[in-house]
Parts: sequence; structure tokens; C-alpha cells
Amino acid sequence: MTASGLPIGTGERVWGGWVVGPTIIGPEEFAAAGYDYVVFDVQHGYLDDADVALMLRRLEHVPIATAVRLPSTDPAPIGRVLDAGADAVIVAMVESAAQAAAAVAATRYAPAGVRSFGPLRASLGVDPAALQARARVFAMIETAQGLSQLDTICAVDGLAGVYTGPADLAISLGCAVTEAWTDTTVIDAMASIASTAAAAGLIAGVHAGDGRRGEKSAQMGYQMISLASESQALRRGAAEHLREATGR
Repeated sequence: MTASGLPIGTGERVWGGWVVGPTIIGPEEFAAAGYDYVVFDVQHGYLDDADVALMLRRLEHVPIATAVRLPSTDPAPIGRVLDAGADAVIVAMVESAAQAAAAVAATRYAPAGVRSFGPLRASLGVDPAALQARARVFAMIETAQGLSQLDTICAVDGLAGVYTGPADLAISLGCAVTEAWTDTTVIDAMASIASTAAAAGLIAGVHAGDGRRGEKSAQMGYQMISLASESQALRRGAAEHLREATGR
């Protein structure tokens, strides 16, 4: 699956895995399990863009979409992961329309943006228009400031969607991280993000963290829902095998 398979304005729902370490097996197992996309975390994960490039090449012929979370709108790392074949970028801590526009510009060639030409995979081709068209950009809404600017952020031309980070959003709203999925202040904010994105014709994405929260996210109207990381999935599967074997 490529970025064109993401639910751009269609109302379709897709489910994703999260990768925080330089694993070759993890993304392939997410694909084999039926996940629609996988996100490589360069902000909080133990990954850099070189790690991501190697894993993206391994997934070149695997039917799963790929996104990379990056910590800022810096065009250099954004361009590198797109040159390596990522279908989308998710930019953290976006708090204004100007930041969202900068993220979009980092994926666009001149005169529309500041991206430098340099695809790293032959299969990507050499057509700038095609390379630009396949790159999707998501702005993370995870602060009170970002929430207050949501309407103007969603109006930025070229943005594919917004992506909610519940933990940081909870902190910014004065709530405990452990209550991100139960405190009504955070829940109402998350629901508002989903509805505002939908009204603007954008994808609403969210980091759910597990299946139960994924179901809750879907009920709120989110379309792009990230479930477990590879480490969480391994821990859960390992614990289940141990329980089956020992009864504990």
C-alpha cells in the first residue's frame, strides 16, 4: 500500500503499527497481521533517518503504507525520509498555521516549497511532480496552543491531515498523562480535533496505543488510528505464550 491508499477524504478507516527501534522483522509482521500502515518514530524512538531508510527499502515490496514522525519542520530530515521512500511525514508539536505551512513546504519542490531533489530509490522515479504528489503531511496537534489554532492549521493548503498526540495534549491541558483517555477535558479536545479535521476535508489521525483505545478513537471519528508499537506487541504476545504454557 502506498500513500494513495490512505483515507484521503474518503471516510475509510485504517489501522497502523508503531516502530521505535531498528527492527527489520517488526514492520513486516505488522503487514502480515493486516495493518494498513506503520509509523517510524524518529522523535521518541531509537531511530535516525539512516535506520529508517534501510527499513523503508526492506518494505519496498511489502503491502503497507509508511510514515515517519519527525520532531520539527526542519526540511533536511523531512526530505531525506521522503527520498528514502516514506509515504508520509508526521510533524510533532505543530502550534500554528505557519508551522504547518513550513512542514508542507519541506515536502514540496520550488517554487511551491523548499525540498531539494534527490530520490534514493530507483523505483521512486525522477519526476518531481510525482514525487511531490505521493508525499503526505500530517501536523501533530498535542498542545493547548495547537488546539487553539486548529481551524487555521486545518486551512493550510497541502496538509493531508492532523494527528493527535493524547499524552502531550493531556499535559498541556493540565491533566495527568494516565488520564489522557478518561479525563473529559482531554476527551472533548480529541473529539473536537477529529470533527474539525473532518469538516476541513482532512484525515484525523491519533496515537491510540492499544486496541481498546483504538475502538474509542474510531467512535470519536478518527480515520487513521495507530495501535501498538512493536515492543508492546512483542510483550503482549510473549506474555500470552507464557500464560498458555504455565497458566500464570
